[in-house]
Amino acid sequence: MMSWMICRLVMLVFGMLYPAYASYKAVKTKNIREYVRWMMYWIVFAIFMAAETFTDIFISWFPFYYEIKMAFVLWLLSPYTRGASLLYRKFVHPSLSRHEKEIDTYIVQAKERSYETVLSFGKRGLNIAASAAVQAAAKGTGPGACRTATQMRNVGRTRRSPPSRLPGPGRSR
Repeated sequence: MMSWMICRLVMLVFGMLYPAYASYKAVKTKNIREYVRWMMYWIVFAIFMAAETFTDIFISWFPFYYEIKMAFVLWLLSPYTRGASLLYRKFVHPSLSRHEKEIDTYIVQAKERSYETVLSFGKRGLNIAASAAVQAAAKGTGPGACRTATQMRNVGRTRRSPPSRLPGPGRSR
C-alpha cells in the first residue's frame, strides 16, 4: 500500500507536473530543441499511461512492480539517459510511421461513426420526448384538465384582497 502511494506521488510530480511546467517553458521561450524533446516525452508517456491501465490490473501483484514503474518514469525523464527520446526514436516513431495511414483511416471512421451515433441518439431522445409530451397531453384531456390548466395559468399571479369595510379617512359609516 505504501509503495502504491509513493508511486502515485512520483508519477504525479515527476511524470506529469514537472514535464508540464518544462513544456510550458519550452513553448514560452520558443526553444525548438526543448519543444521537440518534450513532445517526444509526452507521446511516450501517453503510451506508457495507456499500457499502465492494463498492467495495473494484471501484474500489479508482481514484486517491486510499483518501484519499477517509478524507476521507469524517472528514466524517461532523466536528461542523462533521455529515455523518452530513445524509446521514441527506436520504437514509437518507426511503428507510428509504418501504421500512420491505417491509424488515420480508423480515426476518420471513428469520427464519422461518433457523429452518426450522436445524431441517432439525439433523434431517439427527441422522439421519446415527443411521445411523452403527446401521452401527457392525451391523459390531460379528462374533466380535471381544464381546472389544472387554469391553475397553471394563475401560478404567479397575486391574489387581490377584497376592499376593506372598515371606516377610514373620508369614509362614513
